[in-house]
Amino acid sequence: MTERVSTGLPKLDAMLGGGLLPGTLTVVYGATGIGKTHLGLTVANHGAAADAARGILLDLNGRGDSQQHDEYAARLFDWKLRPWTHTVTPMSDPYPPPDQLEAFYCNVLRWVGRVRDFQVPTPDGSLEFDWNWKAMYNHALYTVRPFMYFHFAAGTRRVVVDGVEPMDTPADSIQFFMFDECYRKIVHRDAETLGMEICLPVWRHRAFIDAHRYDHEAITTVLLVTTEETRLEDLLARKVAMGDVGATANTILVMGSERAGSRLARRLCVVKHRGSVMSDEIVEYRIGPAGLELT
Repeated sequence: MTERVSTGLPKLDAMLGGGLLPGTLTVVYGATGIGKTHLGLTVANHGAAADAARGILLDLNGRGDSQQHDEYAARLFDWKLRPWTHTVTPMSDPYPPPDQLEAFYCNVLRWVGRVRDFQVPTPDGSLEFDWNWKAMYNHALYTVRPFMYFHFAAGTRRVVVDGVEPMDTPADSIQFFMFDECYRKIVHRDAETLGMEICLPVWRHRAFIDAHRYDHEAITTVLLVTTEETRLEDLLARKVAMGDVGATANTILVMGSERAGSRLARRLCVVKHRGSVMSDEIVEYRIGPAGLELT
């Protein structure tokens, strides 16, 4: 049986046939305030017990820390969520200061909106990314790439991506573009290749690169996507739009609300979990002092 990645929530692990599958992408859909960030932080924090290293959190929200990651992490897990600031430009000293390996949060990819907002027309009538934006974006990657690489090299096997804004057509979203780039070109890039791209000149850092190889196929990613739909029934009926990363994700969870008598109940279910048995239950949950509590 394939070894599973525990979410840190026993009831949810049971619904997932034992947990998430390593190396796969899980997408969690739900409206703002429904508890996605609580779930993501729970998964990331549980890495300390399951993998001997907490997961990392990449925040794509351009409005700053409106998701309250700091407060939640401190209150729920006594976890001081420090921001990663170490930047590695080509041919600079790549190694982060020791305290940066305790920095599990990064929010330098702060752009929101449609892809075309960051594009300009070319003489032939097509569109290409504005060079000024590309320069800023590439400079931000000088922070994101070492953030992921050095944490993976130190044992992290979980990535949580939060702060994705609603978009009618996901293919139009600059956030989905950035996530796709990070997922394909950083998270699931061969460790040796990524190390050689960051640690230049390679001959000087070869010993470090060789000593810190890891299996990128063991890294599990959870993407938290905010939706306009709030009701669970509407989320279950949600159509897959062009560019929706959920179409290719291994696992999909939806978190929504429903009227239950005189109160509003939060409910969660597993929509897809390829390669594994899964529960067809719809379970209620609460957000209590200890975080998500599934009933």
